[in-house]
Amino acid sequence: MTSQTASVPSPDQISRAPKVLLHDHLDGGLRPGTIIDIARATGYTSLPETEADKLGIWFREAADSGSLERYLETFAHTCAVMQTRDALFRVAAECAEDLAEDGVVYAEVRYAPEQHLEQGLTLEEVVEAVNEGFREGERRARANGHRIRVGALLTAMRHAARALEIAELANSYRDSGVVGFDIAGAEAGFPPTRHLDAFEYLKRENNHFTIHAGEAFGLPSIWQALQWCGADRLGHGVRIIDDIEVAEDGTVKLGRLASYVRDKRIPLEMCPTSNLQTGAATSYAEHPIGLLRKLHFRATVNTDNRLMSGTSMSQEFEHLTNAFGYTLEDMQWFTVNAMKSAFIPFDERLAMINDVIKPGYAELKSEWLFQQTATTSGSAAAGG
Repeated sequence: MTSQTASVPSPDQISRAPKVLLHDHLDGGLRPGTIIDIARATGYTSLPETEADKLGIWFREAADSGSLERYLETFAHTCAVMQTRDALFRVAAECAEDLAEDGVVYAEVRYAPEQHLEQGLTLEEVVEAVNEGFREGERRARANGHRIRVGALLTAMRHAARALEIAELANSYRDSGVVGFDIAGAEAGFPPTRHLDAFEYLKRENNHFTIHAGEAFGLPSIWQALQWCGADRLGHGVRIIDDIEVAEDGTVKLGRLASYVRDKRIPLEMCPTSNLQTGAATSYAEHPIGLLRKLHFRATVNTDNRLMSGTSMSQEFEHLTNAFGYTLEDMQWFTVNAMKSAFIPFDERLAMINDVIKPGYAELKSEWLFQQTATTSGSAAAGG
């Protein structure tokens, strides 16, 4: 935990720290310039802006507007330019590059294949284009001195009826770049139990899945995702805070669902900036992640939609550092939590923790200590 003498990182150190990302949407992270390029190449003429800087601002303002209609419109534009193999390949490759540039060493990026079929691609062609793009992005990152591994999560939409089909698709490509399954979309009115056949299939196949739950709807959504569907992780899960009571004297009492989530070490894919935009939290300082960290829930830090939120993993950690005084030790704790919760084999997760994450943070802590020693020595010399 934090202390006055603990290693509070600088923005540069946060940027260079190895980070792990479990909740990031491919259609929520495009470069504005790429959207414009693909729109021109494919004849898409409905963009609200045609200059990259202005378009980026439009996406952030639309996401911040408080209007659900404007927020959903942002994804209509990104999905509209992700309908060809070349476009999907480019977007996926750039996603891997951008994450690696930000210090992300492992990422699971999700997307809904059913949303990319408007120009004739099959579900399989969508998955293969994205997988190939991720591999290309990994290669480009290595060429630029960065390392990253990206796994895909195939998402089914809650309001649609293709969950079992997408689950079968995820299982077909589980050894070819796809590491798991997800459902997304509006929680209210579309409970995960509508897709029990998909979850039962994945469990029979010993496959991994996460469920968007506890973002907009609350505790019933979390309960259903865990107890009826058997989710391995909770996408967001921020409303678990509703099952935690904090008395005026600081005494904390966990309800049975919150206790279950903590006791079972169920990972929470928390996305602070996105939660502020959707109203799931009122400020960074009031975000439930602060209390959940203190109570040792398996909380993780994520971006959700980098374009719409105008964010990155480094920016998310900067916000949390400013709000809670988080240190390099806290960053490592969140990062190890995420790596432990990834949908790749245990030995590969362990290797990432021991060979990449822990050495990376050890180096940063040594650097921080050296800087503090030099500053102290310099102050003493000046005082003498």
